Amino acid sequence: MSGTGSAVSGPSLPRGRGLAIIAAAVAVLIVAASAGYAVIRARQHQQATGLRASGIPASVSTSLANLMQLSPVPATSAPGFTLTDQDGQTMSLASLRGRVVVLDFMDPHCTDICPIVSQEFIDAYRDLGANAPHVVFLAVNVNRYHLQVADVAAFSSEQRLTKIPAWHFLTGAYPSLQAVWQAYQIEVDAPGPDADVIHSSQMYFIDPQGRERFLANPMVDHTASGSAYLPASQLASWGQGIALLARHLTA
Repeated sequence: MSGTGSAVSGPSLPRGRGLAIIAAAVAVLIVAASAGYAVIRARQHQQATGLRASGIPASVSTSLANLMQLSPVPATSAPGFTLTDQDGQTMSLASLRGRVVVLDFMDPHCTDICPIVSQEFIDAYRDLGANAPHVVFLAVNVNRYHLQVADVAAFSSEQRLTKIPAWHFLTGAYPSLQAVWQAYQIEVDAPGPDADVIHSSQMYFIDPQGRERFLANPMVDHTASGSAYLPASQLASWGQGIALLARHLTA
């Protein structure tokens, strides 16, 4: 017996009918493969266009949520801290209960993304309108070499953040700041006093009950010469997105 055949015997089929059965089987395989390919392509398309995460307010469009890389987070208490703002006033996160807090992390000597986020905050404050008194804009210093109140005050003035009544750029002793960075999972690399500080750019939205609710990731582009910028349309969209989320949390 040949080793390449089956040991099971049965009635033979007419040649034409056998070919027809084979052709039908091949057709089924082709259809199945095509269906599988279509499913894969559909998934690839969904990944490319971006799926809308559940829990994002209806007022925030999918395209805007994608621009902000927005994601809801479990509603857990935001880690507390007490630091000093640009006016030399001691402030704790707990003291802001009852208002929405938009929290970011900035370098007072930054010339890259921090000025971009500053403009987004100013735009968001304007877009909030009547809801503005219910929202606080907060930043924590990430530059260990420039910890003085004068440093965060100068940045606030230069970037026109003083236009926002409830703006606070917080600083303090290095160990205190480091504890806040770690609590909010902010990576900081400060090679020296004259070097650019490389740090995570994450924006937290904290509700009036002091709970983290949303997380966004600010972005920036660069010109051929290396200057940081963001197209005016995206700057405006970011401001609107921040305002929409803050307004949603005040409701």
